[in-house]
This record gives sequence, C-alpha cells and structure tokens, in this order.
Amino acid sequence: MLLLIDAGNTRIKWGMLELPTAASPALPVWESVGSIGHEQLPDLAATLAMAPPITQILVSNVAGAKVSEALTAALAEIAPDVVPAWFSSAPQLAGLHNGYRNPLQLGCDRFASAIAAHALYPQQNLIVATCGTATTIDAVSAEGVFHGGMILPGLKLMAQSLARNTAQLPQVAESISVDDVFADNTDQAIVSGCIGAQLGAIERAVTKWGLAQKSPVTCILSGGAAPYLAAHMDVQYQHIDNLVLTGLYHAAKAHNNVNTH
Repeated sequence: MLLLIDAGNTRIKWGMLELPTAASPALPVWESVGSIGHEQLPDLAATLAMAPPITQILVSNVAGAKVSEALTAALAEIAPDVVPAWFSSAPQLAGLHNGYRNPLQLGCDRFASAIAAHALYPQQNLIVATCGTATTIDAVSAEGVFHGGMILPGLKLMAQSLARNTAQLPQVAESISVDDVFADNTDQAIVSGCIGAQLGAIERAVTKWGLAQKSPVTCILSGGAAPYLAAHMDVQYQHIDNLVLTGLYHAAKAHNNVNTH
C-alpha cells in the first residue's frame, strides 16, 4: 500500500491506495483519504492505525522543519520498516519539464499540482490555480512544460489583512452572488473584493496564456478555497480535489514504472 502525504501551510492531507503500475489510471482510485490540522499531527498514527500494511511513503512538505520532524515521528510509528521519500521539484519528472529558472526552487506542491494537471489533461494548455493559504496560478503547455506562474495571498489571508469577520469568511463568501459584486455592507464588501482579486488573477492568467499559446486553455481549480471561488468564475474550469496528492501519485507511478524495467 502507498501512503501519500501533502503537508501544506494549514492542513496535512493524506491518501492511501494500491501501488501504481504503468497500467494504473490517470485519476487515482483512493483506498482512503483524509486531512488533519497541524495541531492534530500527534494523532496521525492513531488515525491510520487500522490501515493496511504500508510499503511506500511519499511526502510533499511546504510547512517547514517542525512539521517535517513531527511527520517523521508519526510515520515511524505508522510504518517503522519504511523509509519515507520526501518529494522535491526536479528538472523533469512524470512527463513534465520544469521550466523554472532554478528548477529546484519551485515549491514542491506547485510542481506536484502541475504534474497532476498535465497527467489528467495531456496535450492541453493549462492554468493550474491552487487556492489555499496562498493562491498559486501556474502555466503548463500542451507539450508538458511548466512555464512559471504567480503567487498571491489566499482568500482568507486577504480578508485577514483587513481584519474584519474572518472567522465567518466561508459563510460570507458563500452568500455572495455574482449580482452582488458591489456589496452594501462592509463585511461582504471585503469578501467581495477578495474574491474579485482572486478571480481577476486567475482569469487574467487564462487570457494571457491563451494569447501566448494561440490556443484554448483549460483552467484547473483546486485547494480549500476553490469552492468559494468556483461559483463566481467567468471562465470554464475543472475543479479537481487533492491535486497535490494526485501529482504525488503520478510521481510514484513514474518511479515504480522505471524501477520495474
């Protein structure tokens, strides 16, 4: 059994499935998936105590050294005989060429998301928008080249910078309709502005990438804040859950395929 872990800035997601082979589908068939907050990391071993035997572990971590240490301790309890592999960006992997100026500097979560998007939508020009603590918006060509992207504060960070009603952000965000862009109260005006900024960046990226490639663009939307943006999108999009985990799955699939030939 393969255990994949996406340690983000706010939450840690995990997915478990059979070891992939060359014949495995592009969209992983999860045995189980889940997520926990950083404060729940000591409970991860108990959460996975009844899991089938784990033979491989692949981790993407952008949450820093403390989370890495806590994860290492938890994984030692979960699968003491398995040495976790720590995913990192590379010049090329799983059918994706990394066009970053310094390929190793690209955040491993962005690289994994781009791998997943290209695997799920091959031979398509893509904008990959992952909306979490930060929002990252990246361009991938139909030929499988990661061209670069942009990083901006996520929806909640934007709202927190204005220090009003952030505890109720989801409820406020869901209550705004396209017709209510110009809100008649401060709380909704803040959230409407934040949503507009997120959408503006994503939609501008889709337009610019389409012009650059002289071809239609598929927009991939993922991340915890994606549902709050999806209803307001003015461009066509595909909403994919667990995009980083899916990228890790394809990285593991490529690795296993190479090592069996």
